[in-house]
Amino acid sequence: MCELLGMSANVPTDICFSFAGFLHRGGGTGPHRDGWGIAFYEEGGYREFRDPHPSVDSPIASLIRDYPIKSHIVISHIRQANVGHVSLANTHPFTREMWGRPWCYAHNGQLEGWQDLPLGVSRPIGGTDSEHAFCYLMGELRHHFPTPPKDPQALWALVHRCCERLRGKGVFNLLLSDGIYLYSFCSTKLAHITRRAPFGEANLSDAELNVNFAEHTTEHDVVSVIATEPLTDNENWVRMAPGELLVWHDGEIQARFLPDSTQAQAL
Repeated sequence: MCELLGMSANVPTDICFSFAGFLHRGGGTGPHRDGWGIAFYEEGGYREFRDPHPSVDSPIASLIRDYPIKSHIVISHIRQANVGHVSLANTHPFTREMWGRPWCYAHNGQLEGWQDLPLGVSRPIGGTDSEHAFCYLMGELRHHFPTPPKDPQALWALVHRCCERLRGKGVFNLLLSDGIYLYSFCSTKLAHITRRAPFGEANLSDAELNVNFAEHTTEHDVVSVIATEPLTDNENWVRMAPGELLVWHDGEIQARFLPDSTQAQAL
């Protein structure tokens, strides 16, 4: 299956270290050779790179690894094709506009009966179950909230209900963002780590690279990374539970929804 990588931070932060390990899983240390993509929310704007070729051999991926783009939210994906041929149109992450915001989405897994999911205004461009599910999700959000809700928890609860419905159709691990919040939903595998002062050293699992975060941060920085599998071998990552939705903002968890819950769990 595919793999996911996300980041939420309270200060503009680059993801070069994590991405350096992640890209090796796209045809190097992992079998995900069918394309990759990455999206950055920065300074009120949105920047995206997608490539239908293996990330381990991609000059564009090498550029991202060496170019410290500073962002509050990042979503990345490496693909192992199951539904839909290998093409740029089928390469994650996917993007749609709602409420004047670019919504970015990446999915890991495979769904059954996805063609029956009702669609609203958003329509797929490619031929994947992932993009169809994204269009369904955006249609549900737009239908229930034509304008941004005053209470964001109502929106978060709807995102969780939709994710649970999609999980009922197969494997549905998700990263989603509107540039304000980052949502991570676990169907089978997602793990996260939050780094804050006192910062220490980290060693990548997929590449010979070590960093001392204390040399690149301040005592006020908070940076959280979410990945399908932990990217480092000397840190304590937290594995999410099946059916769990986490809502992130500025590197911190704002809400947690668990299976069969109608309200966010107190944090």
